[in-house]
Amino acid sequence: MAKIEGIRVKNFRALKDVTLGRLWDQPDVKPLTSMTAVIGKNGTGKSTLFDAFGFLSDCLKGGVEEACDAHGRGGFEKLLSQGKEGPIGFEVCYKEDDSGRSTYNYELAVGIGADKRPYVEKERLVRVEVNAEDQFRWFLLLSGGSGIAWKGKEGGQENGMEDGITGQKVNRMAKQMIQGIEQRLELMINRRETSSGDDDETSSDKLLVNLDDFRKLGVATLGSLKRHPVIASFRRFMEGWYLSYFTPDAARGLPLVGPQKQLNIHGDNLGNVVQFMMRDHPKQFHGVLKSIAEKIPGVDKIDTKPTADGRLLLRFNDKGFRDPFYAQQMSDGTLKVFAYLLLLEAKEPPPFLCIEEPENGLYHKLLEPLVREFREHATREGGGSQVFVTTHQPYLVDALDPEEVWILEKGADGFASIRRASDIEIVKNMVAEGLPLGGLWYSDYLDAEGK
Repeated sequence: MAKIEGIRVKNFRALKDVTLGRLWDQPDVKPLTSMTAVIGKNGTGKSTLFDAFGFLSDCLKGGVEEACDAHGRGGFEKLLSQGKEGPIGFEVCYKEDDSGRSTYNYELAVGIGADKRPYVEKERLVRVEVNAEDQFRWFLLLSGGSGIAWKGKEGGQENGMEDGITGQKVNRMAKQMIQGIEQRLELMINRRETSSGDDDETSSDKLLVNLDDFRKLGVATLGSLKRHPVIASFRRFMEGWYLSYFTPDAARGLPLVGPQKQLNIHGDNLGNVVQFMMRDHPKQFHGVLKSIAEKIPGVDKIDTKPTADGRLLLRFNDKGFRDPFYAQQMSDGTLKVFAYLLLLEAKEPPPFLCIEEPENGLYHKLLEPLVREFREHATREGGGSQVFVTTHQPYLVDALDPEEVWILEKGADGFASIRRASDIEIVKNMVAEGLPLGGLWYSDYLDAEGK
């Protein structure tokens, strides 16, 4: 299953320029782990970082203008970091699987046009093979909706790239190389616009692209075509991201009639997902409910009851009570734990699972077991979801390793910076001596202004 190795966010609210993990031009940086947590004080940008993933997902689904306005974001001007002219930028470096040496880097820049409307300023998708002579293979290179898309699984190269760029040379030469390619690309686009309309730039390995709607992502449009399998693979990867805004009150509502494959972001279709599992995976279904019940304190058994109108209601048998309670009567914490564990038990889990402050509403002694469940799922054989959480709960951080934890801090200029807990030598040494990481955070050892 594909896994994010690094992400960079630029000019997105308080995130003027932050990078987590390894990007394509940083071969010596350690990638993100399968389980990642971002911590920090209130107002440092944890929710903004969480929303950066949501923004990218919304760009893929509906385009950049719709993403800027969705979920109360308030438009491009509200998203752009104060005092910056833009564009808003993102880079996602990912691997198709753990066994391959190739990494893929997707870059998106969202600018504002003369009409004061956001558009896709740049889009790039490139494969990088570390320590290989043929290192860079391009699959998408667009500027303002126009550019080149390479066909097939092998991608392509442009002049100036054949010699390969390996190891430490990447940082020194990458910008110069890309600038040269973009200059040639601009000439190609201009030549086509002034030509008679013949598609003479189309070849057996690449296609000159001119999108009708430059507010839509190229990976969304081209990713639906068989001739672009790598772009299509990245599109499916991003489409599979799951961001949880689970709301217990939403989950308490009566579910609509009919099974649904995946839990939605608010969790109000909890019963529908259970109904889907019962219909499509009947042999595993009761085992899943039994396994979840064993992990929720105070719950003896979980089962279901069909209604006359075709709905499926969840029932929880509390220890000490004869009659079961329905989901509508259960506590916030019980419903949240059930929803998270149900996500992990999915037959086809999402490649990327992002949860904001999973500790809310949970008893503090539940947090360490929950982190273990997340980690076991993320690292299981055959591939589970890569798990990304934000938190401000030291008890949850106690269950994490320094390499899994990133610390967001706000600088004097009002913008956020981020660093890995394992990069703080004193913290790494103290954890090695047996001190819990959350306790160190509580004692200010993880803060820049701390001890």
